[in-house]
Amino acid sequence: MNQDERASPAAELPYFEEAGSDAVVNSRMGAQADSRLRQVMEVFVRHLHAAVKEIEPTHAEWLAAIQFLTATGQMCNEWRQEYILLSDVLGVSMLVDAINHRRPSGATPNTILGPFYVENSPNYELGHNICLDGKGEPLIVSGRVVDTANNPVPHAKLEVWQTNNDGFYDVQQLGIQPESNLRGTFTADAEGSYWFRSVKPRHYPIPSDGPVGQLLEKIGRHPNRAAHLHFIVSAPGYEPVITHIFTPDCPYLHQDAVFGVKRELVADFRRVEDPAAAESAGLTAPFWSVAWDFTLAPLAR
Repeated sequence: MNQDERASPAAELPYFEEAGSDAVVNSRMGAQADSRLRQVMEVFVRHLHAAVKEIEPTHAEWLAAIQFLTATGQMCNEWRQEYILLSDVLGVSMLVDAINHRRPSGATPNTILGPFYVENSPNYELGHNICLDGKGEPLIVSGRVVDTANNPVPHAKLEVWQTNNDGFYDVQQLGIQPESNLRGTFTADAEGSYWFRSVKPRHYPIPSDGPVGQLLEKIGRHPNRAAHLHFIVSAPGYEPVITHIFTPDCPYLHQDAVFGVKRELVADFRRVEDPAAAESAGLTAPFWSVAWDFTLAPLAR
């Protein structure tokens, strides 16, 4: 071994050994590696090697894992991202979101965006009914957008979307559902108040016809998401919130396939039997009503 080899970081651990396998791999990174990438790779390699040592997979089992990852990549296209789905069902998407959206106490918590958000959904006047296919139990959603001191946030923008009563988003059924069914954009009034009409959300399965669905079946998990409405609420000077509100009576509330439910996001959906109340809202009785306030945190200065 010459002097240059002895001075090289990689030369300090030149041979692979089971006991220190992660250190051997990490020692091979060159000095030119980006510092953040170096940190990420060192941690990833360390934990990956620790997992392999704990599991002690056979060659056949490791090949099966590689084949699963290969099939996951082959399932991806411009309309479907199976790796995001894998991240979701392992709870990683929610964990990354939680780490990146630590908010002051009282602010509405984030949850995952989901794959069916569509930019520039139709703008509607307050009170508009976003259900265009006529399916489902009528629902009125109302509330306020406020700041962490409970002051109104005037003219906040609220983007909302959900599945229809068959459990599909409009973009999953192009040519079957009306365009922009059950999605729209509303602007709160000067007092931060908003309301619109829709239908009570229902649970639905995530795409389960690929490798991720097969994995869930093999480990005894169902693919269902708890019933919810999606929201993005934003206003100048405030941190936007990407969130859901969940129905308390959904059978999958405590078993959401992608771990999207947070205790603070379970709403009180009330069944209203009063015909006069229904008539004043342009609905027929019975209908459902939910009151929900969104609390925005100010942007960090």
